[in-house]
Amino acid sequence: MLGFQTSETHSFRPQSSRISISPPTGSTLDERMAYASVRKLESKEHVFCEGDPRLHVFRVEEGVIAIYKTLCDGRRRIIDFAYPGDLIGLGALEEHILSAQATCTSKVRCLSASALEAFAETDANLALKLYKSVCQELAATRSLLVTVGQRSAVERVASFLLALHRRSGDADGSTVTLAMRRSDIADLLGLTIETVSRTLTKLRTMNVIEVEQGGTTVTLCDVARLADLANE
Repeated sequence: MLGFQTSETHSFRPQSSRISISPPTGSTLDERMAYASVRKLESKEHVFCEGDPRLHVFRVEEGVIAIYKTLCDGRRRIIDFAYPGDLIGLGALEEHILSAQATCTSKVRCLSASALEAFAETDANLALKLYKSVCQELAATRSLLVTVGQRSAVERVASFLLALHRRSGDADGSTVTLAMRRSDIADLLGLTIETVSRTLTKLRTMNVIEVEQGGTTVTLCDVARLADLANE
């Protein structure tokens, strides 16, 4: 896995000079987010870093955000990827315990964490949505523990592709986009970059997937067979 580069640790802090129009009283989360500041992120730019004050909650609008932990020796371990519609920066502590970094050109909206928590105290629907978001994070973490601890390289990569397919929300679709580097996938799955590349090649020679030139678009030729290989 790639070591953590200190030159890339500058996290995004919303500019205090930016004035936002206050959302109407009683508005939903989506309506409040419509008034929230929007920030465009370049590839490798941070939304926030481990240890930063947890002042804002972010919703991914475009792109993919890698959520990761920095190990004592400087290496990183990606915990999950956040996609459009996902909330990141949720937590009960005053500081972020993980870092969030764009894997490609992305956009996020930011909302004051204290305002969101106060809003949730009076809005049961929002509280339920935040509860579900936390549950999804917990489920993803548990699944990752099983993947890294028990599965072979083929099972890990196959499971990752299936997860992307499910997240696309298009049951009839057969393509997924890898909006991240091979090193990002390797850091998530606990593999080397070479192993990820070899495994994708192996799945392609088995006619289970097809990788378009450039390597960012993968066609799932046989979803059922891929599920068997993932042991799901």
